[in-house]
Amino acid sequence: QVQLVESGGGLVQPGGSLRLSCAASGRIVSINVMAWYRQAPGKGRELVAAIASGGSTNYADSVKGRFTISRDNAKNTVYLQMNSLKPEDTAVYYCNADHLVGFQYLEVWGQGTLVTVSS
Repeated sequence: QVQLVESGGGLVQPGGSLRLSCAASGRIVSINVMAWYRQAPGKGRELVAAIASGGSTNYADSVKGRFTISRDNAKNTVYLQMNSLKPEDTAVYYCNADHLVGFQYLEVWGQGTLVTVSS
């Protein structure tokens, strides 16, 4: 089993910054894509940013230029640096990873960390 544990959420004022971390642990053979999703109150879960093992990245249009995703493959950890935060960024942020089990990649989710952007 592989587990993901997020940290770094909290309350921040508009225009502020936060850095989320997500560490994978357990029976890790290989992790392909690691990603951050978020779910705002009353809305569905949406992709925020993703990063492949080779470093290629993908961002939602709403966060481009403000958020940066990165990963440390040696530590099996993914980060999300969030700058110029807006009230509409308020959501529970979930970490997601595809890890190799046998000959297939399976998806695992973290428990989520709450980010609140408010004055």
